[in-house]
Amino acid sequence: MIRLFACVLAVAATPAMAQTLRIGIGADPNVLDPARSGSFVERVVFTALCDRLLDIGPDLSFRPELATAWAWEDGGRSLRLTLREDARFHDGTRLDAEAVKINLDRYRSAPESVRKSELRPVTAVEAPDARTVIIRLDQPYAPLLSVLSDRSGMIMSPTALARLGARIGEDPVCSGPFRLTRRVAQDRIEMERVPDHWNAANIHVQRVVMQPIPDSNVRLLNLRAGQLDLIERVAPSDVASARRDARIAIAESTAIAYQGIYFNTESGALRDPRLREALELSIDRGIINQVALDNLFVPNNQPEAPGTPYHFANRPVPGRDLDRARALLRDAGQPNPAFTLLTPNAPMETQVAEVIQSMAAEAGFRVRIETLEASTMVARADSGRYDMAFGIWSGRADPDGNIALWIASDGFLNRMKYRNPQVDAAFIAARQSTDPATRRGFYQAAMDQWMADRPMLILYHFRWFWGMRARMEGFQPSPDGLIRFSGLRLPPG
Repeated sequence: MIRLFACVLAVAATPAMAQTLRIGIGADPNVLDPARSGSFVERVVFTALCDRLLDIGPDLSFRPELATAWAWEDGGRSLRLTLREDARFHDGTRLDAEAVKINLDRYRSAPESVRKSELRPVTAVEAPDARTVIIRLDQPYAPLLSVLSDRSGMIMSPTALARLGARIGEDPVCSGPFRLTRRVAQDRIEMERVPDHWNAANIHVQRVVMQPIPDSNVRLLNLRAGQLDLIERVAPSDVASARRDARIAIAESTAIAYQGIYFNTESGALRDPRLREALELSIDRGIINQVALDNLFVPNNQPEAPGTPYHFANRPVPGRDLDRARALLRDAGQPNPAFTLLTPNAPMETQVAEVIQSMAAEAGFRVRIETLEASTMVARADSGRYDMAFGIWSGRADPDGNIALWIASDGFLNRMKYRNPQVDAAFIAARQSTDPATRRGFYQAAMDQWMADRPMLILYHFRWFWGMRARMEGFQPSPDGLIRFSGLRLPPG
């Protein structure tokens, strides 16, 4: 904690402080390459560095960014994009249709890319002229717009890609409002304003310094001390006191993000589905919300929040049933199973893990909590060396992006090694329709099956809370939890 606080003080001493926006983020990014990225905090950084083809508005509608217009053609088997004329990469080269094609082809085929599954229906990317991109599909693919509003829509400099290849994350050259000037692992990410950015007139700070501070209490302490200007993810336990502090302001938004825990179904200690069912029956999501989250989040067992079009009221949050849980453990021949829960190094998740540990113990589980830095935890899970781990999902505007990337056999976040042909088939059918009622039916069928198998448990949907210096202007809360820099102004003084 002392080291992190000292690092923030060092940032405060940098030149031109009044023009420097100092942001406390929840973790150190693992890799700054959209092709390889898999964590939420990387998306926060990318919002400053890398423009996307499309953006998401506060109402979750799609809006222009690098693409100024788009249209479906050929019965939904082609998407035509019109690019803006005034976009440039940070190395000064023009962003054109050929650059978009190079990036999309890399995401589709490069060995290091984890974007392959979300672009699998794409059969070809064409650039008939400098401002037109045509994406050909083997079948209608409703989630494509949502995909292009995230990392698959981030366009990097072909010159930099040719120079660095799979090492592009060491020097990401994009087209966002800020360019990377320095990164010190576990310490800071420094960026400077791009004066010829197409939206430069609305970018009002000269520098951005992002400081990874996993402890939410330390982030808030530094904000209160004036050493940070903006922090993400204020802990629920701190919201009330932060609102009473005249030095800072709190912005909030209902989130499309959710917190889950996922299981190693291939070789983990809970690979028997009876053990996973018993664990779910041993916990109470409402108690987790009360004890660890100050009743500020939304207990849930589904990837879509209650009240949204793809939430299914006929699958409510199950109640706690210790007798049934114990019976399942006896039936599995393991009345006192032991497993390790990987937890990120953050106070809120640690407290949630401790509540789960306590409740599960009443059913007979012996839970060991192992706390890791976020990128280390993801690396452990990716290698299959885990029993159960926390997994936050920042949410997408399309329902497919909120579950298939975790549950589908080829999902890039399927660290559980879960495979179910019926679930895969339902996801594929849902993607091929733009009719909401038809899609609901397929997502319901998929959910009925994966909920029975339990490769993961969804615990709650978040509310996003950002803390900032009082009188900061232009901050726009968004359900996706990202920070938009357009219009953002530091307070005077």
